[in-house]
Amino acid sequence: MFFNLVRKNSSRNRKENGLLFVSLVVSIIAFYIILSLENQDVMVFLRTMESDAVSRLLSLIPVMYVVTLFILFFLVYFAGKYNMDKRSHELGMYLMMGMGRGRLLFLLLAEELWNSVLSLIVGIPAAVFLSEMVSLITAKVVGLGIIGHHFSFSLSAVLWTITGYFAVRLAALIILSGSAAGKEITQLLSGAEDKMHKRYHTLPGVIKAVCGLLLLGAAYTMAIMGVSWSSVGKMGITVIFGIAGTFLFFKGIGVLFSIVLKRKKDENGLAVFTFRQLQEAVFHKSSSLAVSSLLVLAALCCFGYGVSVSLSFQERNNHATDYTFQGEGAEIEEQLESLGLKDDIKQLFEVRTGAFASDEEGTSFSVKGITDILEKQEESKGKEVLLNNLQYFTYPYLISLSGYNRVLQSGGKEPVQIGDKEAVFYFGKDFSSADTAEVLKTVLKEHAYVEINGEKIQLAEQYVQENLVTDRSINIQYGLVVTDSVFDNLLRGKYDSYWNASLKDELVEKDGLIRAIRRVNGILNNSPLVYESYLQNIGRQMFYTVAASYTTIYLAVIFLIISNTVMGVQFLLQQQKNKKRYLTVIRLGCQSKELCASARRQVSWYFFLPVITALAGSVFGVRSLLTGMVSTSMGTRTGTMIKIAIPMILLLFVVEFIYIFAVKKMSDKRIRRLMEMKREDD
Repeated sequence: MFFNLVRKNSSRNRKENGLLFVSLVVSIIAFYIILSLENQDVMVFLRTMESDAVSRLLSLIPVMYVVTLFILFFLVYFAGKYNMDKRSHELGMYLMMGMGRGRLLFLLLAEELWNSVLSLIVGIPAAVFLSEMVSLITAKVVGLGIIGHHFSFSLSAVLWTITGYFAVRLAALIILSGSAAGKEITQLLSGAEDKMHKRYHTLPGVIKAVCGLLLLGAAYTMAIMGVSWSSVGKMGITVIFGIAGTFLFFKGIGVLFSIVLKRKKDENGLAVFTFRQLQEAVFHKSSSLAVSSLLVLAALCCFGYGVSVSLSFQERNNHATDYTFQGEGAEIEEQLESLGLKDDIKQLFEVRTGAFASDEEGTSFSVKGITDILEKQEESKGKEVLLNNLQYFTYPYLISLSGYNRVLQSGGKEPVQIGDKEAVFYFGKDFSSADTAEVLKTVLKEHAYVEINGEKIQLAEQYVQENLVTDRSINIQYGLVVTDSVFDNLLRGKYDSYWNASLKDELVEKDGLIRAIRRVNGILNNSPLVYESYLQNIGRQMFYTVAASYTTIYLAVIFLIISNTVMGVQFLLQQQKNKKRYLTVIRLGCQSKELCASARRQVSWYFFLPVITALAGSVFGVRSLLTGMVSTSMGTRTGTMIKIAIPMILLLFVVEFIYIFAVKKMSDKRIRRLMEMKREDD
């Protein structure tokens, strides 16, 4: 009998609180995926190449786990509070019929345990399946789909997921049950009382709203301009401004409802009732709405940032060569032939580069033809950085045209065409940013030049950035691509040779790029050849992709679930507390359809206020993150990443409509139940 009651109550609670049940299942899935990260194909692969960086990333997971458990507690607590308030009369009846308080607590515990077990039964298999799908998709995105997938099941991730999930639910239940058990039977039977309407003064509300907007503007300006990222103190000020601005804005937003109410007073129907209910909901819950808005903002920013950075890394994943060898060309070819690798190499070509020493007798170099034009440009951060760096540009790296054109052709790009009196400015990707790149483009279009040994060398209107080698055996900040004759004349044999090689297409098609490189590396490691492979390059890119996408998207999912569920529960709780008002309106002759429409409008306003605020802020928030958290080499791609981030933010915004629709359905169901109560009374 007792366990039948537990099962029946649990089933009813799941139906009436479907939003919470689904949210908790999604949380279980998110927990398992992030906790099992180290077992996924990409991370297993990266451990062999970027073990230190991977270890640091994995060391952050327990911190993220604890923080999200702490946040999840509030979701469970608010949802449980709503459920307790809704069942207040039912719990009072149990006590009236002779059930002891201890047995009542055991009943609630059993119901919670049963629902938790069911959610885990649904969530864990779904989590394992989605974890495998995420592993496969990520491997495919970063180019590892061909290394072979191995099914992984993390028992430790399952145990920690179950432990954390039960701990949060039980902690919330103990607090709520203790509160319910301490109430008198009459309090439980009477339910929650309506709160008195809080008086609102227009002028203070306007002042708060304006101050909030000013603080938000200041916070976003500091972040976008990069000021916030210069020190911990300034970042702290930015965060304080942002949080305080959000809270003040929601404290003062009631002025909007005062204006609307004045216009609605002469209208028929439930217009005044609708906005009066909404006005009180916003007044009484302005702090929780502000917190929800901040969580939605964090979710949108994390999702937009994570997806844009990961996709941008994938876009940069194109490469020109697979290997770079150092040494004499004849010796390298001899070694490759002796290792049986000559037939695996499609091409082997030389790239020559060397530093032009302007301090030698009879030599000189000047960038005055660049700096003179640069000084005439408008003041900007890019101009300042370039002027500072160019003063040290006294020993330029010269790059032979023939070798560099082979690099371009290997990457599928058109070769450079210049004469002996011309050069192409080389600007290393790792040293460029969006600001400096834009300024340099402008300068080169104004016929900039350099002087070598007193002779004017005209610079092409476009700079180049393709890396000379496969990975990092040489990393040039500024250089000049010159014709082979000029290169030989100026360096006179004092240069370094790098031999780039690519694997044959048939080999890559057969084994896949990564597997082919790993096989060849295994052979080369047993030889005296000094080399670097594309494996090191892609390893770093993959790590950045995983670090950005997994962690930020995980946080986005958690923040989005919690913020939307809390908003939904808060609205339904407010509606439950105002049950007598709804009954009064029903007794005055209001029809179910009209009252449901009124409640639906309330839901839309209640959700859209914090969500629209967060959506507007997320555009600036993502821009701020891209300003302070992308690597220097990606600085020139900030515009592209923002274009990627905005559709991702809008896609996530669609999730909000799903939550809004779910809350509206639950509200309709509650109103229909009130209509049935009125008929029974009649």
